[in-house]
Amino acid sequence: METLLAFSAVPPSHPARFPPTKLLAGRKSPAFGARAFSAAQSTEPEISDAVRPVYYPTPPNRPSRTPHSGYHFDGTRRQFFEGWFFKVSIPECRQSFCFIYSLENPAFSKPLSGLEELQYGQRFTGAGAQILGADDKYICQYTPESKNFWADGHELALGNTFVAQTAAKPPTKEVHPQEFNRRVLEGFQVTPVWHQGSIRDDGRTDYAETVNTARWEYSTRPVYGWGNLGSKQKSTAGWLAAFPVFEPHWQVCMAAGLSTGWIEWGGQRFEFQNAPSYSEKNWGDSFPKKWFWVQCNTFKGADGEVTLTSGGGLRKIPGSGSTSTYENAALIAVHYGGIFYEFVPWNGSITWEISPWGHWYITAENETHKVEVEGRTSDSGTPLRAPTLEMGLAPVCRDSCRADLRLQLWERGPAGTKGKSILEVTSDMGGVEVGGGPWFNTWKGKTDTPEILKRAINTPVDIEGLFGLLPLLKPHGL
Repeated sequence: METLLAFSAVPPSHPARFPPTKLLAGRKSPAFGARAFSAAQSTEPEISDAVRPVYYPTPPNRPSRTPHSGYHFDGTRRQFFEGWFFKVSIPECRQSFCFIYSLENPAFSKPLSGLEELQYGQRFTGAGAQILGADDKYICQYTPESKNFWADGHELALGNTFVAQTAAKPPTKEVHPQEFNRRVLEGFQVTPVWHQGSIRDDGRTDYAETVNTARWEYSTRPVYGWGNLGSKQKSTAGWLAAFPVFEPHWQVCMAAGLSTGWIEWGGQRFEFQNAPSYSEKNWGDSFPKKWFWVQCNTFKGADGEVTLTSGGGLRKIPGSGSTSTYENAALIAVHYGGIFYEFVPWNGSITWEISPWGHWYITAENETHKVEVEGRTSDSGTPLRAPTLEMGLAPVCRDSCRADLRLQLWERGPAGTKGKSILEVTSDMGGVEVGGGPWFNTWKGKTDTPEILKRAINTPVDIEGLFGLLPLLKPHGL
């Protein structure tokens, strides 16, 4: 069994090599890599030692920690949401589980009164948990209240209690798994190294095939954060993400990790060891007007492990007022052999052609490299919910974790040509998404960041170091 005790990144002199995922298939359904399990059973199913997750409190000052790991709510009553995304992939059965948590307008712990709506306008409130799981089935539990939600202001740690155990007080911070189970009947807690929960579908979804219940418990060993192994990790959106401009913001917290444990999904139980995993988050006033996303860390054909994250959207330019002027923003990032290849608007250019559904094509180049990403799927995908200004938590995006992907990376040759090939890999487990709209036809776009903004973001500013000297002024979440 691979050790789960070492949470530090692999030293930069040793390129990251993930051990193969080990899927422990049950006797009743080996074709799906799962164990048939009835939620009505009076006793817990036996857990193999090989997949028994090991709990440790979140290590302080872990080397793979990224900026913006913490909770960004500043206590004001401005329009605000924060969302978190965690994914575990099981290549042996070509199944993935995406856990999505969201919080809307936490300044109001319950729906607004008539007087509050007159004062602040329409606001949607509450906490939600969604899972897109095996066979593209779905579950969602939501409450319009946030009184039992908690999150750490510095670290990637959060939780919520939908239903407490009888006479038990909901947790307000990370607790030992046994204590969590004693106090929480339906809810979750998640950190960079631990994830557990139990939720029940709330019956509001009539547009997707759902499961009634889900329960899970797994530990994670982070490998890649957002940057080179062994180096200071980076903010996905640059140092300006420390301030409430160019919202919403986006931070990849863990580009790749190794997870071990189990997930009960309806009547099936999935047990896994060293399964590829990933996490990211968003925060701000609302989602972009329109967006796309591609992510994968289950590639074939490379000498070593590869992770890919790409996304882009139309976001409102600060100060544009009622004119609603938007800009194109996008990125492609690849981790390979301990090296972080970053293509962002302030170091190069990104172009894309994204169909309303089924085809994603993104290319980028910077001063040293060129990259090309193409994804296709014939699956219909599953609608997922996201926080919106107009409808609250609503089904405004579509996802699949079974897309065919091709990733190619080259050194940049003379006059911008494709030079030496670094990577050419494929996957049949790509995560893909389109959201917002309208999506009447193929969206062709290109980043168009003003030169003055490029210069500003490229200016070396150590935000965390700066606010380390002025801790009282440190922005929330940093």
